[in-house]
Amino acid sequence: MEFKVAEKFVSINGEGTKAGQPAVFIRLAGCDLRCSYCDTMWANSSDAFHVKMTETEIADYVKGTGITNVTLTGGEPLMAENVSVLLGALAETGAAVEIETNGSADISLCDSISPRPSVTMDYKLPSSGMESHMRLENYPLLQSTDTVKFVCGSSEDLNRALEIIECYDLTHRCRVFFSPVFGKIEPADMVGFILEHKLNGVNFQLQLHKFIWDPNKRGV
Repeated sequence: MEFKVAEKFVSINGEGTKAGQPAVFIRLAGCDLRCSYCDTMWANSSDAFHVKMTETEIADYVKGTGITNVTLTGGEPLMAENVSVLLGALAETGAAVEIETNGSADISLCDSISPRPSVTMDYKLPSSGMESHMRLENYPLLQSTDTVKFVCGSSEDLNRALEIIECYDLTHRCRVFFSPVFGKIEPADMVGFILEHKLNGVNFQLQLHKFIWDPNKRGV
């Protein structure tokens, strides 16, 4: 099989449960959404610049880095044909595999991979312009090792995130993170909202890589 690799690099995890830890990132080209705040728009079209690599070549690259966390991202990696083959090859490297998905694609294929990769799934809130594309059938499939991420850009977003958390009992089902749209909402306001509503189990995060490097820099 061949996959459209928009970029591959080693950096630190900028967010999530392994924030600050070294990780290998494999970014696949192509995405079905066009979020208002997207910071990887250059990788979203199916004909975006990419290098074709087989699952074996990608797995060999991961093993060669000596890094034991690997994140498959995009774009939208679950759009890639035969992505389960790639996920299986990554799992066989012995690395801890995470797949980042935008919330519009079916995550059930992850259950066929052993060991199962952890899923970090967005819920696209109103300011993204893409909320209508969210696949709500994914929520009963979430496991304790998975994460739902809410990227918030307004008070409307915060209130909608609260509704989704309560509707699907997310803090008891998986891990939950709030992130600000960079430059669009005050982090202090988000923290205040979490405290006001006593959102036990919700994690607030900032994207570390956007503070360490230029927010527009690729490959970090």
